[in-house]
Amino acid sequence: MFGNPEQMAQAMRQFADMLSAPQGSGPVNWDMAKNIARHAVVAEGDPSVMEGERRQIVEALSLADLWLNEATALPSGVANPQAWSRSEWIENTIPIWRKLCEPIAERMVETMGGALGGSGLPPEAQQMAGPLMGMLKQMGGMMVGQQIGQAIGSLAREVVGTTDIGLPLSDTAALLPGGIASFSEGLEMPAEEIRIYLALREAAHHRLFQHVPWLRSHLLGAVEEYAKGITLDTSALEEQIRGLDINNPEAIQEALSGGKLLKPEETERQKAALARLETMLALVEGWVATVVDRSAEGKLPSAVALAETVRRRRATGGPAELTFGTLVGLELRPRRLREAAALWRALESERGIDGRDALWGHPDLMPTADDLDAPEAFVRGEAAWDISELEGKPGKPEGEQGDGEGDKS
Repeated sequence: MFGNPEQMAQAMRQFADMLSAPQGSGPVNWDMAKNIARHAVVAEGDPSVMEGERRQIVEALSLADLWLNEATALPSGVANPQAWSRSEWIENTIPIWRKLCEPIAERMVETMGGALGGSGLPPEAQQMAGPLMGMLKQMGGMMVGQQIGQAIGSLAREVVGTTDIGLPLSDTAALLPGGIASFSEGLEMPAEEIRIYLALREAAHHRLFQHVPWLRSHLLGAVEEYAKGITLDTSALEEQIRGLDINNPEAIQEALSGGKLLKPEETERQKAALARLETMLALVEGWVATVVDRSAEGKLPSAVALAETVRRRRATGGPAELTFGTLVGLELRPRRLREAAALWRALESERGIDGRDALWGHPDLMPTADDLDAPEAFVRGEAAWDISELEGKPGKPEGEQGDGEGDKS
């Protein structure tokens, strides 16, 4: 370690970042995590967005948003389209990553602090070692922050926008020229068509997240609920930490690979959160695929091939899913994407675009996992009730509540 000046300087910088974390700032030093992520993308080249690239992205998002007006009743969600470098993507998405990662990061830091500090000490000895234990927890937070920073930096080299993982990582619709270039490798299709198709997906996601008030909190809440039930394989973690060679950065990184240490509890609450999340992710992705296909029909000759490329990428689990699994122990693969897309298409045929999109008016109107199994019953049922009845119920006296006419059949 002392023989390599570059490694020594990096270690000292990270140590300084650790000590600079304000008290009570949480289990992870997010400034350090962000710096590590940005260093990871800069090391492999992260040029600033050129004016020509910025103009192409803004025009593609604006055109895509215009096309979507014909395919959905939801209004525009693209107020200020932007083109970002990978570093800008990191900067703008860190607040959401913090919300998603901290539940499990806190457990990792607590466990690592106990392993490093000898949690088996008698109470008197633990009290005397109080300041040292605090320092060890800071070290644990630094190590977890390093893992998170490297994971986000790796993801930043692959994403094309702000909605690749199906969750709203930013309120701003944006695409990354570098990410589009990586996505386009090996595809023998016009660059403009690829750019517009990806812009359609980005803009469609933002229509949902901007104009369906309950959706954002519903998805993020399900992730948080699931993460709270995650436990750590403490014996494996303690064993790996005790055997760490501080002169071997690769060994440290391997030991901190969260995906190998995280394991969900098989509780009913945990299963319910996972089922709710998987179903809603499938419904979001299915709706986006439906309106994008309709918007691109007759306008983008490569739309069908691009749709299949995106489906394969989502179905097989791309870098976004792998990174998220490492950070919170959860796969974000919409396993029932095809069933959800078929349900949305059937709803459009039966009720029209307005009737299809009216279901986003309230979470109780949404299809369930059972509805994906039997879509015909849902599509032909009486699920299109008056949303004003739902909104009025909580405020009415008990004796004036409805008599069940809002129940789905």
